[in-house]
Amino acid sequence: MANLDLKDVKFDPQGLVPVVAQDSTSGEVLMLAYGNAESLAETERTGELVLYSRSRKEIWHKGETSGNRLKVTELRIDCDGDAILAIVEPLGPACHTGNWSCFYRNILGEPAGDGTFLGRLWRYLLKRKGASSEESYTARLISKGPLRTGQKVGEEGVEVAIATATKDREALVREAADLIYHLLVALISLDVPLNELWRELRSRHRPA
Repeated sequence: MANLDLKDVKFDPQGLVPVVAQDSTSGEVLMLAYGNAESLAETERTGELVLYSRSRKEIWHKGETSGNRLKVTELRIDCDGDAILAIVEPLGPACHTGNWSCFYRNILGEPAGDGTFLGRLWRYLLKRKGASSEESYTARLISKGPLRTGQKVGEEGVEVAIATATKDREALVREAADLIYHLLVALISLDVPLNELWRELRSRHRPA
């Protein structure tokens, strides 16, 4: 991150602007806070999210005490210039409660969908990699090496192909879920970050 340009940022009368932090892997919205020109300059200098505490009236380096810093990969402003989106790589939970995101409570009932689940599943599987092979299928599969993991990806791919060819919708959903799970485990087994997959897909994307 370089060449910080604040000319289009519309700070409020107190010199502040809302800053939303978003997980670069899962897309989860992690927190909402405020920044000013000084904190944004510090963000650029350190490569980590630095904010302004309205209650303490001072610059605040997120995670300085807890260690749960937020490495910043992008800073974006909205169309009106009055809010900033920080794309971050979290080094731990963003919320002081210990939850990954401050937005962990749903006040409108069950969600219709969740586009962040794949990233959250990835985070969970990374933890399971270090679990006991006796209690974790993920750990057991990884311990058998890339050959076995690759075989499972192949087996599930065949099942997906069969379900598609036979127009078996229910089987397709089940087998596709199995395939996606085993693909994630395959990436983990070779220490390939999920963001590397996103970068590859993005490089191929040609929007209309």
